Amino acid sequence: MKLKCLPEDFRVTELTDRPTHGRGSFAIYRLTKQSLGTPEAIDAILRRWNLARQQVSYGGLKDRHAVTEQFVTIKNGPRNDLSQTSLDLKYLGQTDRPFDAADLIGNRFTLVLRSMSDAEVASAAQALSDVAVNGVPNYFDDQRFGSLGQSGEFIAVPWCQGNYERALWLALADPNEHDRPDDRKEKQLLRDRWGDWPGLKTDMPRGSRRSIVTFLVDHPTDFRRALALMRGDLRGLWLSAFQSAVWNRLLAESLRDVCRPEQLFDVEFGERPAPFFHTLDEPQRGELIDLRLPLPSARLKLDSGPLFDRLHRVLAEFGLEPRTMRVKFPRDAFFSKGQRAAIDVPRNLQHQTELDELYEGRHKLTLSFDLPRGSYATILIKRLTAAN
Repeated sequence: MKLKCLPEDFRVTELTDRPTHGRGSFAIYRLTKQSLGTPEAIDAILRRWNLARQQVSYGGLKDRHAVTEQFVTIKNGPRNDLSQTSLDLKYLGQTDRPFDAADLIGNRFTLVLRSMSDAEVASAAQALSDVAVNGVPNYFDDQRFGSLGQSGEFIAVPWCQGNYERALWLALADPNEHDRPDDRKEKQLLRDRWGDWPGLKTDMPRGSRRSIVTFLVDHPTDFRRALALMRGDLRGLWLSAFQSAVWNRLLAESLRDVCRPEQLFDVEFGERPAPFFHTLDEPQRGELIDLRLPLPSARLKLDSGPLFDRLHRVLAEFGLEPRTMRVKFPRDAFFSKGQRAAIDVPRNLQHQTELDELYEGRHKLTLSFDLPRGSYATILIKRLTAAN
């Protein structure tokens, strides 16, 4: 199925029970944006108001391919609105502490699938009936793996292995489908002349990559400290991407253990295809709804058993073991702790089918539903539209 949609066909609203008004030194805002990821929107706000990054806090990373609403707090922030291309920031009042992920309940999604045939509508309706009872695998989706370049290597893997030069090369020079033209040129220059730090410093334009090159002119083999000079939020994203990939593979292994082969079908997304399931029987449903898988890292202490064995198998594919899934430097970089539900059953799931006013003779399917924080609406869409 080749779906068509408009940017405004995908809307996300952040759900929270946190009061948005009161007193305190933190200004709280509602950020509405389109065609921008949350980090890019925050960067634009920082530049416009000349703020330090540590002043700003928010709950989650919202997709650039949607119209999204989320809360942002700024310590001693301006008590006024901000409007720019693709973003609007509305001042709501004051609060006594920053808003963060712990304040989120989840997200409400409204989206429209367009240009659907009769057969596609019937298939999606059947899948919706199944999803309403059995849910969908709670995988991390493509958005989590934006830092994964054409090499297919996660920056965190050589970082964990202590190969800081390889990690830095992947961070600075590995081509990525999301690169802008200027990024592509700089990365090509770095690939062609890696190690020629004085020459690169002369020929590269000012920017974050040139700053790292400038450091390497004076410290040509100190790749460890060079990597630590990269922005902390970027380093955090690299670790999250790898941890998410490992978690996805743990879930895939779990589904293969719980479900019969004929119940499973592979869907392509993320860093590699993963299994989804058809209708579950009652014991399977109970086991999977109760299953919570830990976010893997060296800090995770597991007893011998199926999960222990699965984690060893998954990490072995990357040349790692559970005890080596950690970074030794810098100290401000580490993998997250916590657990994540194996499957999601969307709440308040509603759908409506109508003739598509944009595509003659075709249908549109309008969906609305709530998901917990950290879950991906796009995974649900993949379940509805997969050929299985």
